[in-house]
Amino acid sequence: MFTKMKAKKSKKTGLKEEIEIPANVSVQIKEGEITIRGEKGEITKKYPSYHIDIELKDGKIILKTKNSRRKVKALLGTTKAYIRNMIKGVTQGIEYKLKVLYSHFPISVKLQGNVLIIDNFLGRKAPIKVNVPQDVKVEIRGQEIKLSGIDKEKVGQTAANIEQATRIKKLDPRVFQDGIYIVEKDGKPILA
Repeated sequence: MFTKMKAKKSKKTGLKEEIEIPANVSVQIKEGEITIRGEKGEITKKYPSYHIDIELKDGKIILKTKNSRRKVKALLGTTKAYIRNMIKGVTQGIEYKLKVLYSHFPISVKLQGNVLIIDNFLGRKAPIKVNVPQDVKVEIRGQEIKLSGIDKEKVGQTAANIEQATRIKKLDPRVFQDGIYIVEKDGKPILA
């Protein structure tokens, strides 16, 4: 009635991705770390070395995996996107734009050292303080805030922190639309 079934051996082949290295960029790979240098600066990040092998060959960064499982494939794509963002950051830079909007109380924004201070948000007496990393440059022109740097993660996270600091809670968002909002992410406008 019961017969022994032989397990099927499946040959899972590894995956391979390639990234072109621009002429003015240098790449160095150590155990679990990749360093990319360019005109604007240098970025070093760790990558999941237990699943992905990275090597340099013929002016290309080659990413390899040993198997093609779904999670490993996703990890390979994420690592490729991180490396592309690092290359773009050290060659062109990353820039986010935010806009200060208010209808009830005029909001003022100023930078003191590495702290962005938001005064008079919804009439609050105490200012809201947002820490800005050393690598991120902040320019304030009237009602516009421009964040720039070479690390996309740091610039994007700083923009998100500023936006979240002025999030309206417990009030009707149709009436109270005051706050600081991201309007452009690295050259791409955000549509409301």
